Amino acid sequence: MTFKELNLREEILSAIGELSFEFPMPVQEKVIPFMLEQNSDLVALAQTGTGKTAAFGLPLLNMIDANRKQVQALVLAPTRELCIQISNDLKNFSKYLHTRVVPVYGGEDIRTQLKQLDQTPQIIVATPGRLIDLIERGKIKLENINYLVLDEADEMLNMGFKEDIETILKETPETRRTTLFSATMPAEIARIAKKYMKDHEEITVGSKNSGSDNVSHIYYVSQAKQRYLVLKRIVDLNPDIYGIVFCRTRQETKEVADHLMKDGYNADALHGDLSQAQRDTVMQKFRIRNIQLLVATDVAARGLDVSDLTHVINYNLPDDVEIYTHRSGRTGRANKKGVSVSIIHSKEKFKIKDIERMLRKNFEQQQIPNGLEVCKKQLFHMIDKMQQVEVNEEQISPYMDQIMKQLEYLDKSELLKRFVSLEFNRFLDYYKDAEDLNYHERDRGMKRDDRGDRGDRGNRGDRGSKRGDKIRFKMNIGNKDGINPSRLLGIINDVVGDKTISVGDIEVTNKFTFFDIFADQSDKIINAFADQKDIELGVARESKGYSESSGKRRPESGKRRTDRPYNSDGGYRRKSSGDDRKSSGGSWKPEGNNERKSESRRKTSGSDKPWRNRR
Repeated sequence: MTFKELNLREEILSAIGELSFEFPMPVQEKVIPFMLEQNSDLVALAQTGTGKTAAFGLPLLNMIDANRKQVQALVLAPTRELCIQISNDLKNFSKYLHTRVVPVYGGEDIRTQLKQLDQTPQIIVATPGRLIDLIERGKIKLENINYLVLDEADEMLNMGFKEDIETILKETPETRRTTLFSATMPAEIARIAKKYMKDHEEITVGSKNSGSDNVSHIYYVSQAKQRYLVLKRIVDLNPDIYGIVFCRTRQETKEVADHLMKDGYNADALHGDLSQAQRDTVMQKFRIRNIQLLVATDVAARGLDVSDLTHVINYNLPDDVEIYTHRSGRTGRANKKGVSVSIIHSKEKFKIKDIERMLRKNFEQQQIPNGLEVCKKQLFHMIDKMQQVEVNEEQISPYMDQIMKQLEYLDKSELLKRFVSLEFNRFLDYYKDAEDLNYHERDRGMKRDDRGDRGDRGNRGDRGSKRGDKIRFKMNIGNKDGINPSRLLGIINDVVGDKTISVGDIEVTNKFTFFDIFADQSDKIINAFADQKDIELGVARESKGYSESSGKRRPESGKRRTDRPYNSDGGYRRKSSGDDRKSSGGSWKPEGNNERKSESRRKTSGSDKPWRNRR
């Protein structure tokens, strides 16, 4: 099938012909005829990078009446970058039409956008927050729109736009046609479809909640402390790598990017602390390949559209399978092959199994390459580059006689050896006697002093005896405040700012949270939380279910608990239902009024709060 067979207007066919559009991609082949021929709402499930913009954009332009000076179509996107990209694509598709497309998004002076709206467009592409602002100012009216498109709806929900989306939907007429695009189908998407869409059809390209078939999934197992060294091995093993390294937190993103740049890698960071101008600069440099590796958080990378990434590297696995799907979907686009690489420690193998089961994809465990393998790959990559280099006879011929004379004493073999050594010696020197970074089962029995690693615990009983007893802490926040084990770890990580903190057993009740910390780390926790206004921390010496003599907790009925130890930099839990799935390690403040202290805390003596005395 060609685009000419899809019954699109000649003006559109001329425009996309100039863009070299000839054969529709699978999502376009299914969605375009549906939107042109049917009147039903549509839920389309397709991975990012599969041609979704043309899938909804071409039929929209085909159905818009350019002579009618009203907003007829609204496209909602989760990020500024995606909003701009969709708008530019629609403008290119409508080159020979008189349809006016205007993007509105945050991060830009609103006065500029107000001026653009003085002449009413037929299509508005918007991010939710800025659109609501303009609606409240009376600058945009949606009561006459015929078509509504929600692009990357699951991303919008992940970013917390649920209430904004529902506010916008209430501003639109019930007669509108709604098309929802999503890479995954979480329960919240299904709920929105049921509530706001009428008799909708569902089109799935590939398998529901599955990754792209063009992406291969591999993982390496190492000790957590060696994660950065493993990252460098992966990069060195792939000299032409062009990819994104995903980290959990802003701080980790900065640290990894800084280390890569100091070690001579062509890298930069993308995170929430950057201004919009700085963000635009980094993203533009990455798009034109001035940057080879972009180190980013999930939130910062949303809306970044690059079609030819070779690798996505999970420096840390995400908490949710949906996030992994979005990460891996950034490579393997436009029918190109891509690789999704995960660096894990031994305790995370169950997480790989969970993702395999959800995506219905097989993950391959590979051995972390040794120094010899890396050097060999770099050597032959250099030889390949030499073979493929374009020789400019005109430019170099004036110098060849002098070069030949200067090197005439070297025979062919010696000349090649020196040529190879010129670039290759630094790799040989760096990887000389390089250690084996692979995790081996025998590592489990090693002493902590030998391993120096907080992530791969080995025998926890031995470690406990070396570090001292555990101390049970109690916080004045619990289930009612939206706390779960993963969110607790995020709070500790944010407040303490020390990733060496090891959090043991966690128990979350309705009003309180209990967790274990080794005694030699307790002062860090106490001092860090002493200045927190919203969160009260105390030593739970007499808390229910905790025996000070044994250092173990007695399980209680009706309490949530986990026996798997966690790290403050984001240890893993099995995915649970409801709000737990959306938990993150980001900054957090408890909901509601937390000024009220519990009765048990008012009765706690000053001796139970040694940091008060110290201050």
